[in-house]
Amino acid sequence: MFQKILIANRGEIACRIAATARRLGIRTVAVYSDVEHRALHVQSCDEAVHIGEAAPQHSYLRADRMITAAQATGAQAVHPGYGFLSENAAFATACAESGLVFIGPPPAAIEAMGLKAEAKRLMALAGVPLVPGYHGADQDAALLRFEAGRIGYPVLIKASAGGGGKGMRVVTSDADFDAALASCRREALASFGSEAVLIERYLARPRHIEIQVFADRHGHCVHLHERDCSVQRRHQKVLEEAPAPGLGAALRERMGAAAVAAARAVGYVGAGTVEFIAEAGTDGELQFYFMEMNTRLQVEHPVTEAITGLDLVEWQLRVAAGEALPLRQEQVRLDGHAIEARICAEQPDAQFLPSTGVLQVFRTPLAARFERAGRDTNFVRFDAGVGEGDAVLPHYDPMIAKLIVWGADRAQALARLDTALAQTHIVGPHTNVAFLRCVVGSASFAGADLDTGLIERERDALFKQPSLALEITAAGVVAHTLAAERATQDADPWSRRDGWRLHGAARRRFDIDAQGARHVLRLERTHRGSMQLSIGERRWSLAVHSHGPDHHDVSLDGHRWPLAVYATGERISVHAADGAAQVELIDSIAHVDDAGPAIGGLSAPMPGKLIKLMVQPGEVVGRGQALMVMEAMKMEHTIVAPRDGRVDALHHAVGDQVGQGDELLRLVDVDGDADADADADANADANANANANANADANANANANAVVPALTGTPAAPR
Repeated sequence: MFQKILIANRGEIACRIAATARRLGIRTVAVYSDVEHRALHVQSCDEAVHIGEAAPQHSYLRADRMITAAQATGAQAVHPGYGFLSENAAFATACAESGLVFIGPPPAAIEAMGLKAEAKRLMALAGVPLVPGYHGADQDAALLRFEAGRIGYPVLIKASAGGGGKGMRVVTSDADFDAALASCRREALASFGSEAVLIERYLARPRHIEIQVFADRHGHCVHLHERDCSVQRRHQKVLEEAPAPGLGAALRERMGAAAVAAARAVGYVGAGTVEFIAEAGTDGELQFYFMEMNTRLQVEHPVTEAITGLDLVEWQLRVAAGEALPLRQEQVRLDGHAIEARICAEQPDAQFLPSTGVLQVFRTPLAARFERAGRDTNFVRFDAGVGEGDAVLPHYDPMIAKLIVWGADRAQALARLDTALAQTHIVGPHTNVAFLRCVVGSASFAGADLDTGLIERERDALFKQPSLALEITAAGVVAHTLAAERATQDADPWSRRDGWRLHGAARRRFDIDAQGARHVLRLERTHRGSMQLSIGERRWSLAVHSHGPDHHDVSLDGHRWPLAVYATGERISVHAADGAAQVELIDSIAHVDDAGPAIGGLSAPMPGKLIKLMVQPGEVVGRGQALMVMEAMKMEHTIVAPRDGRVDALHHAVGDQVGQGDELLRLVDVDGDADADADADANADANANANANANADANANANANAVVPALTGTPAAPR
């Protein structure tokens, strides 16, 4: 066995490989770019080597730098992970020529499977079923159009050297063929350096089923059962599971035998995946066809580990070191059901555009453990290459982590996956966590009605993700605020901010922006300690029990919800079993309200003290300009102009105590005439009457510019 290996990759897969190596007593060398010197994969290895700039072409795709790093550190072998150089035959050859073991298949096998047309020619010779199509070397456009007609529309044009959905078009008629071919060729040339294509019959509702194979240098080859990877967006996998639902023992055996034949046909060694496309025939039975072979470890390999109890990275290391496969085919078990969800920084409702940013909150499922690759007794596994405070960088794949669950059957695995997704709390970049929960709960996925068009077929349900109920979100905001105040209150009982009164009730107002609308929350606390929460005309009795700063049990009219609540600046994220919601706290003293009247005043949202004036009567001010500073709840709040105008009157001086709803100043239009001033007076009178007639809760609403202090526990910043 090796003493030291270099991991020529980054992120989650580098951490994954390092974990197995550590368990086997193998030292590891990480590589990193300019922006990753503190990355988790660097910390996970025994030593690390800088290899270049952030852009992969200047770092992770530089085979020469990988080899130099391996030689300089005394590594005996190189593990390429997946992506980057993992299927690069030239890199595998260069490793061998430099005296390094490439932990992967022989270069010849990589080359044979790298070109789709050549791979399908070899598969035909090996008796592996192929989709009817044209895979020839003659790329004359007229010939390709003729072959498409012979196959029968619709057909699929695919880049021969491609993958990941690039250089791929569905053509439904002869009239559309030439334009689609030209488009495919341009994309294939730009992406893969070759414009060669192949033509295949297009399957209307295909399933994507792949078989994990493993071979050693002693002539042994086995398959480790199948995975269903049908749930995809833009030809990229979203959810993977093992075994494939509805696949009988006889069909599993036939597909496994075909995959082993494919591996043997190219002299394969190590871990590989033979991918099939399958569709139900006229008799209802699945017909499967060879699609391609991935000559590396797959992203979704953990679901195979979960149902077999094996560590595939350990197998890779042992095979690369010259050992024989640990098991024969009949010894490979299939136990239970496993599902993997790819958690990505992306915006599902914006065509899955990737997102970047700092992971301000990154909390994983409660049962997640990292020590072992296989299932053992763990039912939830969370593989990540980042931690809280790390950034999702624009230079690399947007996948943040992989969530894997195991169950005795598919129903149990589905339930565990939904629970684990609900316990995955990420604040910062946009993620697909809520979308994944929608997919898992969709009728098609829950019912195992799988094909590669599932997301598009369920679009109406998947892209209308329900938000957490407003009252639960509001309760979370209040719970978090109260807990934060208790954590920072002084020992002096007279300085406490828990709302206690000798008699009567204490009332507070919270302004939030939630679900695309502004809402006013009111909290009333009696001297006996009971609380009432109201939103508009709706009221609930509220009870809160906090377990630290982030976790709270809230009860609304006796109905209890455990919530996780996180504050990042003015944003509060509330997570519950039923979903999650993000709200913005509005410091209305500092809030600029575009909907405010052209003439009017600004009112105090709560009792406080005026500590600074920055303007005088008659002064012309601009929208957003600081006017005065008020101290309330031990925080300073800067009052800014909601629009351009002229200060008509200041109603208070520095040092004055003001009450909730008191008008602080009046603004008029700069060009306002006598009529406008009369309107202003009428508006002010109306506000005064509203304040006089409203109860204590409604005072802060008397003026359109009435405001509320931020509840983050930090001074409001001038804007």
